[in-house]
Amino acid sequence: MDRNQIREEIAAGKAVLGIEFGSTRIKGELIVSDNVPVAEGAHEWENRLDNGVWTYTLDDIWTGLQDCYADLAKDVLEKYEVTLTDLSAIGISAMMHGYLAFDKNDELLVPFRTWRNTITGEAAEKLTNLFHYNIPQRWSISHLYQAILNGEEHVKNISFVATLAAYVHWQLTGEKVIGVGDGSGMFPINIHTGDYDETMVKEFNALIADKGYCWKMPDVFPRNLKAGERAGTLTEKGAKLLDVSGNLRAGIPLCPPEGDAGTGMTATNSVARRTGNVSAGTSVFGMVVLEDDLKNVYPEIDLVTTPVGDLVAMAHCNNCTSDLNAWVNIFYEFCQAMNMPADKGTLYSVLYNKALEGDKECGGLLDYNYFSGEPITKMEEGRPLFARTPDSKFNLANFMRAHLYSSLSVLKIGMDLLLKNEGVKVDNMLGHGGLFKTKGVGQKILAAALNTPVTVMTTAGEGGAWGIALLASYMINGNGRSLADWLNEEVFAKAEGETLQPDPEDVAGFDEYIARYTKGLPIEAAAVKNF
Repeated sequence: MDRNQIREEIAAGKAVLGIEFGSTRIKGELIVSDNVPVAEGAHEWENRLDNGVWTYTLDDIWTGLQDCYADLAKDVLEKYEVTLTDLSAIGISAMMHGYLAFDKNDELLVPFRTWRNTITGEAAEKLTNLFHYNIPQRWSISHLYQAILNGEEHVKNISFVATLAAYVHWQLTGEKVIGVGDGSGMFPINIHTGDYDETMVKEFNALIADKGYCWKMPDVFPRNLKAGERAGTLTEKGAKLLDVSGNLRAGIPLCPPEGDAGTGMTATNSVARRTGNVSAGTSVFGMVVLEDDLKNVYPEIDLVTTPVGDLVAMAHCNNCTSDLNAWVNIFYEFCQAMNMPADKGTLYSVLYNKALEGDKECGGLLDYNYFSGEPITKMEEGRPLFARTPDSKFNLANFMRAHLYSSLSVLKIGMDLLLKNEGVKVDNMLGHGGLFKTKGVGQKILAAALNTPVTVMTTAGEGGAWGIALLASYMINGNGRSLADWLNEEVFAKAEGETLQPDPEDVAGFDEYIARYTKGLPIEAAAVKNF
């Protein structure tokens, strides 16, 4: 589509906006009728550790959203000489899980507890045993029950509990709803009804009956909606919250707010059964849309859903590229100190490609990238840690390869349970996120980790903001088609990508590394305990 056509569609209010709250960046994407991004905006932000809790403030959320939208509106004005005043649809997405609890006056009761916290171990374990269904620490119900176990005063005053996406959507529309994919990270979903599992709801209510609270489940959780359903419209208040300039009109329809897992599936065309994707950025998760229920319950595996409610097995890891990025920054500082300024994009490319020259098992090096705890490896806190023996082959290639392996090691441990233990079939894995920006490198490492073909499409860098924009577009343009069919026909029919087959030597090398990694976990545990 040429510039004039894009300009006409935007001016006519036909564009669709998707905004996603990621761990370190809030990103907005604008698409038009061909579903290709035509403008974007962004705002950098970072969670903080406050009294032992990883959190963002409400002010962080709103100033970040407003700055992101203003940046996108500026991009539209500069590219197309159009002031953004109208849209055909909007979608809001964010990091899944976590705990935002409000009272009857819509006041926040305790600071936002994000997915990154590993402070709900007791609750998660008890609920898993009660439901015979894995309830991870990140899930909203784990946070709620842990607050009950802790005897926290605020629980009796709860009127509404939301994820970040559901909260923002509520403020923009007045609707207390959630996309079923995001809802499946709050409480288990019955895939036949598309709503919270009725049996488990009854079991939870019986569990807390003696507390005498004035609320019951699921009354304080948002109502689940599937992709394609209408989820309210932008109110006058919402329009002013989103666009402080006052140019954006109210009345724009919004799709159900989704989590980053659902938008990742959408952005990689991985919503059909036997498809899978890996999202690798600050955190990393791998997902496979299942054909059947798993035979066993695994604490390492989440069971969530696609945006239309199909069952998905997900291995979620709290840490991926943060430590890797920190080491690249060290090399960047070195270049600055040597008066040899280096572009960071070039630096990433050089260092990542250097890793491919390393020994397949990293020359005996060992790295743990834990900025925060990792439930899969049972680490309650994180201590980034690099280790080697006196006879290890310590060179730049092995050093960088070890850090790339480390970014996917916990994911491999979780995904091996699906692919090896359960025999789950996946035809292809699609990679997206920052780890795959350097062509071929992260893709090759992931193929080795999972021993499966990995595809990275040219749209892989678009990520979740594009994914939620697509879900918003599907709501108004789906015309009765399934989400999978609509994506295949309208979005990915001419998509370009490259598939890499796993190299058997790389696979064997990663397996050797992961054996060393697993054996060395007590080193990380000792660091957590003593440092």
